[in-house]
Amino acid sequence: MTAAAFRQTPLFSRWRPIDAARPAMSASWWQWVASTDSLTAHLMVAGGEKPFRVRLLRQGVGWPRQDEAQALGIGAKRYAWLREVALCLDGTPWVVARSVAPLSQVKGQRLECLGERSLGSWLFRQPGLVRGPLEVTTHSPQFASVNGIQEGCAWGRRSVFYHGCKHGSLSLLVQEYFLAAMADDLGLPSR
Repeated sequence: MTAAAFRQTPLFSRWRPIDAARPAMSASWWQWVASTDSLTAHLMVAGGEKPFRVRLLRQGVGWPRQDEAQALGIGAKRYAWLREVALCLDGTPWVVARSVAPLSQVKGQRLECLGERSLGSWLFRQPGLVRGPLEVTTHSPQFASVNGIQEGCAWGRRSVFYHGCKHGSLSLLVQEYFLAAMADDLGLPSR
């Protein structure tokens, strides 16, 4: 499997519920994309002896894309906390991820202190954390090429994590894109 195999016309144009994409997804990809456990933990197991590293690409304040704002239920021109990372095995990006949260909800969560730790190391330790439904896409992430990661992706997934209620609550959109290098190393089909 080569990166060129991933440079194909997307199966659909935007995010869809995961069940709608199931007929187009191989069983081996379904195990990765439909999993609701920690992606970091799965990557570390799949990578075996390969060292795992989170490479911070960008973190700061900005505007969410329109589809991100819609998923979070906020206005597109409302400031948000943005974080983009590459999840690497043996120095090679296998997954790129982009997280978005309304800026007004990030205060006190200490997310800006994650550095090169995985977001999952924080998320899955939060009591009362609720994960919204998974959605999938076959589009490559635009932010990856801006950061020098040129590989295509087989699948992308996203969901909103909800923590707390009312005062001090947090809605956090997490988008993860599985890259061609991961498919090559694990012998996964193109879809």
